Amino acid sequence: MQEISRATLNRLPAYLRCLYELEKKGVSTVSSTQIAAALDLNPVQVRKDVAYVSTVAGKPKTGYVLKELIADFENFLGYRNSRDAILVGAGGLGRAILGYDGFAKYGLNIVAAFDIDEKVVNTTINSKPVYEMSKLKSVVERFNIRLGIITVPSQSAQEVADVMVDAGILAIWSFSAKHLNLPPGIALKHEDLAASLALLRMELISQDE
Repeated sequence: MQEISRATLNRLPAYLRCLYELEKKGVSTVSSTQIAAALDLNPVQVRKDVAYVSTVAGKPKTGYVLKELIADFENFLGYRNSRDAILVGAGGLGRAILGYDGFAKYGLNIVAAFDIDEKVVNTTINSKPVYEMSKLKSVVERFNIRLGIITVPSQSAQEVADVMVDAGILAIWSFSAKHLNLPPGIALKHEDLAASLALLRMELISQDE
């Protein structure tokens, strides 16, 4: 497989969402020009990106067969392979993530949540059990879980990450603003909501000028 750039990889989920919308409309074929127009991209860029993940050849005038293209994108992104995960922090953000059923479509299955608040421990959120932190390692080992989601306050994020790594977690999706120090080999995706909001505000200011 050719090495894929981070910029291309970041665009792939948007492509797939676009294809899903077209499928809902009953579309059977789609051209790179149509995809480019929907996502405000260059058609040449679209064709290059598609070539990374799909062997489907676009035909003149008709374009790509939509179902085949969707299948290739889903396979490349791993959406057809369910990935179990745990979540630590069953507060407001954690509850929102646990309550979102759309993750299943992308191959993510949150097996359980963990918290230290006695009010939420031993309850369920959207049918997901919430356990005390002392049970995290046993659950991770029992279900062979490798992905952990952190939705705790910043002051607790590093401690939670350490517990996850000790339990055998190999990839962490963190929604905490805290910079995490992790051992080599542990994958980290950091969602800084404050930084994203700041960028949006800067965009608004630039539009007003």
